[in-house]
Formats: sequence, C-alpha cells, structure tokens
Amino acid sequence: MYPINKRPLLGGSDSEFEDDLETEIDDPNISVPDEKPFLKQHEPSDRYNIAYIVFYLLGMNTLIPWSFFITADDYWMYKFREIHNNFTESDNFTHVENLEKKTDLQASFTSYLSVASAIPNTLFLIVNAFISKRIRLRIRMVGSQCIILLFFIVTTTFVKINTDKWQNTFLVITLTTVACVNAASAIFGGSLMGVVGRFSPKYITAMSSGQALGGIFTALTEVCSLWIGASPVLSGLVYFIIGDVILFLSLIAYVMLEKAAFFKHHMVERFPGNVETDYSVTGEVTFPQGTTISYTRIVKRIWHYGVSVFLVFFISISVCPSVTVLVESQYKGKGYAWNDIYFVPVVTYLIFSSGDYVGRILSGILQWPKNKPWHVILLSLARVIFIPALMFCNAQPRHHLPVYINNDFYYILLTIVFAISNGYLCNLTFILIPTVVDSQEKEIASAMMGAFLGMGLASGAALSLFMVKAL
Repeated sequence: MYPINKRPLLGGSDSEFEDDLETEIDDPNISVPDEKPFLKQHEPSDRYNIAYIVFYLLGMNTLIPWSFFITADDYWMYKFREIHNNFTESDNFTHVENLEKKTDLQASFTSYLSVASAIPNTLFLIVNAFISKRIRLRIRMVGSQCIILLFFIVTTTFVKINTDKWQNTFLVITLTTVACVNAASAIFGGSLMGVVGRFSPKYITAMSSGQALGGIFTALTEVCSLWIGASPVLSGLVYFIIGDVILFLSLIAYVMLEKAAFFKHHMVERFPGNVETDYSVTGEVTFPQGTTISYTRIVKRIWHYGVSVFLVFFISISVCPSVTVLVESQYKGKGYAWNDIYFVPVVTYLIFSSGDYVGRILSGILQWPKNKPWHVILLSLARVIFIPALMFCNAQPRHHLPVYINNDFYYILLTIVFAISNGYLCNLTFILIPTVVDSQEKEIASAMMGAFLGMGLASGAALSLFMVKAL
C-alpha cells in the first residue's frame, strides 16, 4: 500500500519528511482503491489448450523423420536387395526374406543410417546452443521445418523410382538426405527445447511426450503395414506420405502458435529493472546494461542434469534398437505370425515407445528426485545394468556371448522397465533445468541440454556398432 499524505496544505512540520506521510489509514471516511489489480501483469490463458496440443505435435515432429527412416525396414531392404535377372516389383519379396538373405548393403544400411544421423544431429545441437541468441527464433523454427519437409518430399519421390541399377548412388543420396534432415532437425529440436523451457512443466511434458508419441505412431504404422500385407514399396510410400503430412501440419501449427498472446507472453525476456523484450516478435535481445549471459555460468548450473541426460541416451542407444532389433522370440520358426513377423516390431518399437511415453507422463506428475541433481545422475548411471541384461537376451546371430534370457515374457518385462526409466529420467531433467537458471538463461540452458542429449545419442550409436559385434 502506498503511503497517504494527510498533512494540511498549509500546515507546518517539525521535520522535512516525518509526520507528513502515514503508512496506515486511520480515518474510516477515507477510501483508497486497491491498486494491485492494476499493477499485476495480466497473464493470457491457453484457450482450449491449443498451445499444449501444438507442443505435442511439435514434439512428434522432432522424432518423426528419424522414426520413419528407421522403421521403414522392409522398404530399405527392398531397395538394397540382390538384383536377379527379370526381377520385378511384382515378384515375391517377404519380410522373412528380408531377415534371412541380406546383401552387404542390406546388412550395413542400419549402421550407415545411424552414423549419418548421429554426427550431424550432435554437431548442430551444439551449434544451436550458441546461435540461439544470434539468429531469430522464427528463422530457426520455420526454416528448419521447411528444410526437413523438403528433404522428406525428396525421399518420398524416390519410393516410386526404380533404383535397381544404381543402388550405390541411391545409398549416397539417401544418406546425404538423412544427414541434412538430421542437421535441420537438430536446429529445430534444440530451438524447441529452448522455447518450451520458458513454459511450465506441463508444456515441457507435452513436448517430451510428443516425442515418444511419434515413436508409437510410427511403430503402429509398421505393424498395420505388416498386418495388411502391404508390399515394401507401398508401405514405404505410406510411411513417407504420412510423415510429409505431419511435418506440414506441424509447420502450420507453429506459425499459428507464434501469433498467440499466450505464446508471446512466455517469450518475453524479463530482466532486473523491469526491462522487457518480446523475443518472439523481434527474435533479437538487447540486454540492459549490467545484464550478461555467461555460457560458463549456465554450464556450471546445469551440468549435473546435462550429464544425466547424456547417460540416459548413451545407455539406451548403445543397445536399442541395434541389439534389441535382433532379439528373436523363443518360438520363432514354428509357424506363428506373432513370433515370426510381429514380435520384433511390436516389442522393439511399439512396446518400447509406449513405455517411454508412460515414463515421460509420470515424470511430469511426480518430478522426483527434485533439487537433488546427484540423485538424478546416480539413477541415470544405474541404468547401465540394462546393457548386459539385453546383451544376454536371445539376439541372433551371436558368436561370442551365451543366451541367459530366452523367455519372451522376461524380455518384454525388461523392455518395459528399460523404456519407462528412459522416458522418466529424460523428461525429468528437462523439467528441472529451468528451475536452476535465471529467466533470461532458460532458453540457452534448455538448448544446451539438447547438446548433451545429442552427444549421448552419438556416443551411444558409436558404441552400438561394437555391441552388435560382441554378441
């Protein structure tokens, strides 16, 4: 309450300041309006949860390109099959043939895909952490999505092009496309992490859950493709057309979100001294005198959570999907479709993605352990037990290690715990990051977490090559 001056206009005073200002109102006849509502800044609401839904869609967009590339296995096996004379698209090419008669290109493609994805993804996630305050947000978000969509359309057009006589050239084109998509996806994903770091945990969980939902969606697409018996070419065409549609809708949704008052309110830079800059509109920030952004200070504050998210993805990617995709049902070869056709896509992709999704939802509710970064690191490190556990499952072919976990039920249960812990710890770190930095540091801190995540992906992908050979 502001002090009220009750001294008569011509009255004297023994002191220059004392007695002429009172902090309490003694006269009941004097009415002073409450000015708090006028001083409190109005916060726009998220009407109909539109922003929440858009963050879900944007989260899906960060992993949809990678998910469709990696799950379109039958399509890639068809493209890189051994070519026989008079072999046409109408000839029989089954899922079982994909698994049992692989050419060098077929056997190596997944490894090539991992390398072509991990290297540019990691590099540009790191780059994004340093350009987030130098390049306009709109350029990074819209431009990267346009590049992803463009290259995804290129990939879609190659589905109906006969590449049998130039498979090596097609391999180079595909890997170049994958590298460009992942570079743009890193800029988009890193920028999105920076944006969502300005919002409440509810929206961080929406973005993170959208990533897992993208994996569920692509896994369901693959299972449905196998169920209807679609040819490799048709299934590949369906995969990439669906991806094109989702990417386009994501782009339109973000452009609309950027204009919303709720989005602009959270994108305002707030500094000491009531200085504010609407970063969502200008894309540029002029820091007030004495206000600086120190990357070193941010790293010192977030490194515990950075190490945690690095460990989470390093451990997960070292065995999933490189090793898990090789795990076979104990009843394979006995004539059951579940064991011969559906076991790998359902368990490796659908069940894992579903468990990952559940873990991210749980972390948005529980957020434990909170304010104990060392506990988060220890929990992330404890997941290393999953590496030998999954290595001793029934992954085939194997030449060095014995099989200790042959039972399908135990393997599925192990996959569920592995997936839930992955999603829980991943989302937990991103929720806690904004709580340990200042308001103007949230975007950079979240972008840096993307860099830690990328390094975990790259390191895990490199280790996965040795994990497969060690079987």
